[in-house]
Amino acid sequence: MRYPDKDILNFIAEAGLLKRLRRSGWSVMGVKDAETVAEHSFRCAVIAYLLARMEGVSPYKVLLMALFNDIQEARITDLHKMAQRYIEAHAAEDKSFNEQISSLPKNIKKELKDMYREYKAQQSKESIIARDADILECLIQAKEYYEYGYPEATKFMKKAPRFLKTKSARSVWRQGKNMSLNEWWFELSDFKRL
Repeated sequence: MRYPDKDILNFIAEAGLLKRLRRSGWSVMGVKDAETVAEHSFRCAVIAYLLARMEGVSPYKVLLMALFNDIQEARITDLHKMAQRYIEAHAAEDKSFNEQISSLPKNIKKELKDMYREYKAQQSKESIIARDADILECLIQAKEYYEYGYPEATKFMKKAPRFLKTKSARSVWRQGKNMSLNEWWFELSDFKRL
């Protein structure tokens, strides 16, 4: 007998592994204590919501794609681009994702499978925005690492922007690359005259 609540709980517990799994590409650049996959996914979802609104698209599908984009990394880890040169990463991602959702209730499994296919196809406006959110999050993270003293991050910042497709994502990045990303909190912590 199957227990759907146990399957849901197992899926949630597996997703929790992403809170401990570091993004590997940054460690290749020398970043100590690089962000986790979950940290990346969270900000990616925030960016996805904002870009969807800026592009005039309903954010639900875009958010779903951003949140579940890297869920399979709980099983196969975050494979940086150098590793992907030797491993068929797309096939591993597909197999992992399909196994992860296989025990979920039919309605959830169908929605996640449809979302996953749509994201991979990169044909819909929502999937393009979700991919831009992923790239933009990486660009912002690279800029932050650069500002924290990791000069190698500029290599990513030079290469990745050409993959941004939406006007909104390109505009946000143009602004972000030319300002300090710590500016917002410096302004909040200004000393006031008593």
